[in-house]
Amino acid sequence: MSATHQERIERLQALFARISPPQTAPQRCVDVGRLERLLEDEYGTEASAAARRRRLQRDLTELIRDERIVAVNPGGKPLRYRRRAEAGDDDPNVIAYTRQLIDQTVTDLVPKGRLEALWRQLVVSDQVPALNDQRLRILSAEQRLIPAKVHPRILSTVITGVAEQRILSVKYRKATGQLRKPRLHPQALVQRGPVIYLVALKNNEPAHVRFYALHRMVRVELTEDAARAAAGFDLDRAIAEGLVDFGCGETIALELRVRGYLTDVLEACPLAEGQQTLPEPEDSDFDLRLHATVPSSGALLRWLLAAGDNLEVVAPDAMRRNVAAQINKASTLYANVL
Repeated sequence: MSATHQERIERLQALFARISPPQTAPQRCVDVGRLERLLEDEYGTEASAAARRRRLQRDLTELIRDERIVAVNPGGKPLRYRRRAEAGDDDPNVIAYTRQLIDQTVTDLVPKGRLEALWRQLVVSDQVPALNDQRLRILSAEQRLIPAKVHPRILSTVITGVAEQRILSVKYRKATGQLRKPRLHPQALVQRGPVIYLVALKNNEPAHVRFYALHRMVRVELTEDAARAAAGFDLDRAIAEGLVDFGCGETIALELRVRGYLTDVLEACPLAEGQQTLPEPEDSDFDLRLHATVPSSGALLRWLLAAGDNLEVVAPDAMRRNVAAQINKASTLYANVL
């Protein structure tokens, strides 16, 4: 492949990424003038303004011919463009969201400051990873669930609402089956396991953010109204406090006794910064006693229960009683097995 041909492919990719999403209102779609400003480097500063515009218009014509974009106001001046709704998985909003998930995964696995160096080694270009699924796998330590089904158009609309901070008019089916039609002020998107949630203010509520599962959204419309920001809301703090896992934000001083496979796991992968471990006495049934300060959340409770008899909660008393109650309830289901 010649350098000139490769440059053209990359230029078309950069141009397509700058075209407005399918749901964008016609008057908000990009025109040639705005694309020229956004893509000044891609279309060459050494050429004349007229030459750069002719090159840009030829590329727009090619994207229209390939049915990747449409002119939303044929015959209008200036012409405005947006991507075709049929773009589906090629929607840059969805691609950007997926890349954010990948970035977050890698950030969680490598020391801070080394992510950029890691990507330079793993990625051949911005589009083609060097490691395919036969050369790299990341496996979850938990039972993997099939992700909840979300319509691509709903996902794209929600992402646009979050990115542009615009109110979303939503038809939402609650777990009880009831349908509601709130106006949501998007704050952030969070993927928790196989479910994607929109963090948003509801209607005119002043500050209390709620979590809305995208797979329960029946219809989503992007409005032209600006969304309100939730006072004091910080996504990192919400995650750190366990709110994203439907916790109450309470932090607890956890004390555990551990043994078996958990001994190696928790020495290599601490529950929290500042975790302390001490060896148990020689006559103990356990290997280590562990102290860590962690958010009290649903994720923590599920993890404690999943450890089975390799773990004993010593403190706090409320968590110890909660774990004991859950185990006692489960044991009644198998009372006649042993």
